[in-house]
Amino acid sequence: MELLTQDWLGTPVWFWAAFMVIVIALTAFDLGILHKEDRELGISESLKLSAFYIGVAMLFGVWVWFARGEQSGMEYFTGFFIEKALSIDNVFVISLIFTYFAIPPKYQYRALLWGIMAVIVLRGLMIAGGAALLAQAYWVLYIFAAFLIVTGIKMFFAGDEPMDVGKNPVIRWISTHMRVTKELHDQHFFVKVEDEKTGRLVRAATPLFLALVVINLADLVFALDSVPAIFAITTDTFIVYTSNIFAILGLRALYFALAAMVHRFHYLKYALAAVLVFIGSKIFVTDFLLDGGKLPAWISLGVTFGLILAGILYSLWKTKGQEEADWPAQPEESTARPPV
Repeated sequence: MELLTQDWLGTPVWFWAAFMVIVIALTAFDLGILHKEDRELGISESLKLSAFYIGVAMLFGVWVWFARGEQSGMEYFTGFFIEKALSIDNVFVISLIFTYFAIPPKYQYRALLWGIMAVIVLRGLMIAGGAALLAQAYWVLYIFAAFLIVTGIKMFFAGDEPMDVGKNPVIRWISTHMRVTKELHDQHFFVKVEDEKTGRLVRAATPLFLALVVINLADLVFALDSVPAIFAITTDTFIVYTSNIFAILGLRALYFALAAMVHRFHYLKYALAAVLVFIGSKIFVTDFLLDGGKLPAWISLGVTFGLILAGILYSLWKTKGQEEADWPAQPEESTARPPV
């Protein structure tokens, strides 16, 4: 009991333990009960499951609010909303990856689940590294803030060129240094195949494994925006990590609903760009114009939520009645293509 009350990264161990229990329970329930067998997730089920994950995240935020105070609660919700909105961009990229490797919908959910489990670890390492840097040198936060401002400005003027999955150097490296099958083998990431030269059975990766690798690499790229954005809101490692992970946990459920209509959120990127510029600018404003005084947390939460909501509503209004264009169709099970 004494161990649970001790602080770890500024937060009692039992807070961390409670969070990890929730994450493990949700993952086990999802993989072991809801989706024990591979199948396609319909839009209706996707929305219901996504609402469940968002509900759990909201309840956790309420608990943080009452257990750690109003400031921590607002910081948690601000980080959660930013990460959730940024994840819509992830949906577009993930769909491109699945289409390139011709992964049918019934295998996509399992790949997303394992991908998110890897993300929990990778984001943890990135956040721990960021926290360590900030603990040693506060001025690193100014670098984060400047990066967010530059990224936000670039998003305003960025074109809509889709990512060329086939040119990813990691795909080519894996395909050169590992045996990779040209076809899928159900939900398996690795299989035993016959070597053409020796006739012996050897282990080979499948296109599903390559898709999983590229999805995790794409998430690392997105984390370069989201992790500094939340550190610019708060340097509390517990708030940064939990808000980040809770937003990501529901992504695999939300994916199947958003993938069918992500073109309707075309103008959201401008709202996200404004959020990144606002969050980055807030650091310089509070430290240099307010003499280190803090901007009230409700202002950050209100501006963030307002911009994101406005971006979503404007996108839905602007694209009302428009047909989906230049959006990759979900691949059929029989169209698996070579990875290179």
